[in-house]
Parts: sequence; structure tokens; C-alpha cells
Amino acid sequence: MRRILSALLLLALVGGSALAAEDKAEPKKKGKASEHKLTQSVSWVEMDDFYTTIVGDGHATGMLMVRLGLDIPDAGLRDGATRAMPVLRDAFLRSLMTFTATNVRLDTQPDVAVIADRLQGVTDRALNRKGARVLLRQVALRAK
Repeated sequence: MRRILSALLLLALVGGSALAAEDKAEPKKKGKASEHKLTQSVSWVEMDDFYTTIVGDGHATGMLMVRLGLDIPDAGLRDGATRAMPVLRDAFLRSLMTFTATNVRLDTQPDVAVIADRLQGVTDRALNRKGARVLLRQVALRAK
């Protein structure tokens, strides 16, 4: 038992001094951490996933997940969309909740064309003009 403890103590001391040497040799970068980008396109605006509840027989039976992004080539509109992101997210979520409540069941695949058209209309209304394209990346159902 003493050998194991001695070996662990020695390892901790050697490891600690090696880490201290690394810290001195390479100063830590301050600022923003690197983020994973899906694409190198400047016009792409990534959005978080949306989840809505599928209700059947008076209780939750599953979830609808929609993953999407916006393609906005116009820099001015892209800047406006970035500033209006809370409004866009709220409008998307409300539209998807209504769609899920009235059209989505676990026994049939949801119509992705209808979802894309709904979200495109929401985008055009929220930004007060056309020019931002909604691109669906994934639509999935999950049963409880």
C-alpha cells in the first residue's frame, strides 16, 4: 500500500511540475474560446435546436426536434437578424408548437416542406423583408 501511495505522490509531484513548466512556457490565451463552425460561409447564421412536445391521448407522447440555420447573403439583413434573434427564436418556437399540436403524430412522418414553409414565412415577417432563407438541417421525432 505504501508503494502505491508513494508512486501516486511521485506522479502528482512530477505531473504538477510538468504542468507548471507548460504554463510558464506557453501563456494562456485570453478572450473568446474557439467555437465549432458548421460552415465557412459568412452568410450562414446558426440557430439552436427547437424541441416541442407531441401530445396524444391527453398526455405527452414524444418530442419533435427541428435543427435549422439561416442563409443570409445580405450583410445588413444578417446583422439585423442577429440582433433580432430572440424575436426570431420566439416566433419559430410558437409556430412549431402550433404545428406540433395540430399536425404531428408519432405514427406518421412530419411534412418537412410544410415546416420549412411555415418557418420561412415567420422569418420574412419577423425581419420585415425577404432575403433570409431557412434551411432545415434535421427534423426528428422521439417517442417517450
